[in-house]
Amino acid sequence: MPFETWLAFAAASFVVLAIPGPTVMVVVGYALGEGRRAALGTVGGVLLGDLLAITLCALGLGALLAASATAFTLFKWAGAAYLVWLGVKLWRAPVDPQAVERAASGGGRRAVHGFVVTALNPKSLAFFVAFLPQFMTAGEAVLPQLAVLAPTWVLAAAVTNGGYALLAGGIRTRLRSAAVLRAINRVGGSFLIGAGVLTAAMRRA
Repeated sequence: MPFETWLAFAAASFVVLAIPGPTVMVVVGYALGEGRRAALGTVGGVLLGDLLAITLCALGLGALLAASATAFTLFKWAGAAYLVWLGVKLWRAPVDPQAVERAASGGGRRAVHGFVVTALNPKSLAFFVAFLPQFMTAGEAVLPQLAVLAPTWVLAAAVTNGGYALLAGGIRTRLRSAAVLRAINRVGGSFLIGAGVLTAAMRRA
């Protein structure tokens, strides 16, 4: 793969990932509602979900999902319902200091949530099916090229989503009032519910 092609892919990846979408809303929602550790755990799950989506794209399943209206709809509504459920849970979460501390330590559980949210996003597969081939050289082996593109995407996702997590989590750590924390939980829950609404509104390309 030419260096110029890789550089163009890296730049395009950062631009795409920096634009707030459902994934960013999930990360920010957890950062505001439960702190940096939970949000960074979510980022880890999202990265694993992206790797899975790229792998499935390489296997041709992404094209199948993009072509099947029924499969796309099933994945879309399952993902949307899951996000709304998580948002309602965060909206109703306790705000006493001990409960907040316990919630902030749940990075592992949030990693699972991030992975499930990404895995249930049919747009991820459809996106990679459309996006990756633009930076791949026709006639060359697919897997070696994906071995370069996939880590580049994951690194860009780690930087952008991690940045959102640290920024939003930093806002939460500076606020200790129970009333303020309750409001932040509800803002974070609203972000998750909003991500669910965006997911439900997605249409096939």
